[in-house]
Amino acid sequence: MGRSGQSAERSRLPLWVGPTVAGVLAAAAALVLTTIRPTSGWLTSLWPGDQDAASTVFQVVVTSVVTVTTLTFSLTVVALQLASQQFSPRLLREVTRDRVTKGVLSTLTAAFVFPIVAIRQLDSSSPVPAVSALVALLLGIAAFAAGLTFIAHMTRLLRVDTLMLKVHDETRIAIETFYPDYDEPLDDPDQLGLDQSAGQLVHASDSGYVRTVDVARLVRSAREHDAVVRIETRPGDHVVRRTPIATVWHGQGGELPGELVAEVRGSVDLGYERTLDQDAGFGFRQLEDIAVKAVSPSINDPVTAATALGHMGDLLSRVLGSHLGPSVHRDDDGVGRAVVPDRDLQYYLELSCGQLRRFGGSEPTVLTSILQMLRDVAVSCRDDEQRAQIARAADNAVAQLPDQAAEDDAAAVHDMRRRVRCALSGDLVAAYADRAGETRSI
Repeated sequence: MGRSGQSAERSRLPLWVGPTVAGVLAAAAALVLTTIRPTSGWLTSLWPGDQDAASTVFQVVVTSVVTVTTLTFSLTVVALQLASQQFSPRLLREVTRDRVTKGVLSTLTAAFVFPIVAIRQLDSSSPVPAVSALVALLLGIAAFAAGLTFIAHMTRLLRVDTLMLKVHDETRIAIETFYPDYDEPLDDPDQLGLDQSAGQLVHASDSGYVRTVDVARLVRSAREHDAVVRIETRPGDHVVRRTPIATVWHGQGGELPGELVAEVRGSVDLGYERTLDQDAGFGFRQLEDIAVKAVSPSINDPVTAATALGHMGDLLSRVLGSHLGPSVHRDDDGVGRAVVPDRDLQYYLELSCGQLRRFGGSEPTVLTSILQMLRDVAVSCRDDEQRAQIARAADNAVAQLPDQAAEDDAAAVHDMRRRVRCALSGDLVAAYADRAGETRSI
């Protein structure tokens, strides 16, 4: 974990925060603006009607906002259910974190709360609150525009191409943020000379998915207690209560101080679901989910699976240019205090190809797309170990080819496997040369 304390995810505030703030501000604005009751001057021209007209506008706005909100979100719930069934239930979090969704909710909430509070302040014996009446009218128009915007936005957002692009972009940010460059020198954990038998385990006090590991907090607490901490879990792992999450070597020996144990546990943030905070693998999982759903008999859409593989191919090429594996983190004095493990290339390759080749192995188009992705990724290999992993993944894909496959289909799969070998050996002309661009198209 090259860098910690950051988040690869955007717009992390819960869905209810924006509407709540908007509602409170709208209520406060209504209380203030309804006290402005001009009897002369240019402010009176803001609302030429009387008290009854203002009251009617408030009521119409409230009713209209409720109608727009009900209709919009009724349609949205149906759309989300279909998207969940056809793509992946894990993609629904993309909708709840969407900035436009939060903005529309906030607008509708403000447009509802403002006239509700303002109508309570109407007094037939006082002048018309011209400013608040005008604001309510404008909020009603804004609510209608927000409803139209929301429908148009959801139509675009729920397209599978848009969802894959959003997942791809956030996963790319996670890789660039938390993985150091391949050529960046890193300490080998073996240099610390840790004796496994001397380490003491720290167990999880709760269950959940590891979302983040606060390395800075680990280093600080380890230095204070003259200890070395090795985390035994990775972001994205599911941890069950009382299972080990870390091993600690305490310089003074004896039982671990309770404060140190609490700090180690607090450094490993657990949640009820995976996030992309420090877990690039979760992005691969979402793309793989889309691909696997696409090749299911109920959907039968290998083109979408191939598109998802294209996104994963780009991400894998970025992984190949990164330094994978465990990292040592030192304190200000240069003493190694924390060892944080991470994923390796085999994990990402299996995550990208494993389930898809097993579920879609009967469709040669899917196997060809997997091999096409591996050919493109092979170009970015930096060492022999990476090349061996790519070659192994290609062999596993070819092994899924059914015996009853048509001769031409089998030939296409084996030809793409040959192209993977050419890319691994550096012969890019042979790897990409084709008759009509068919090895790059779907």
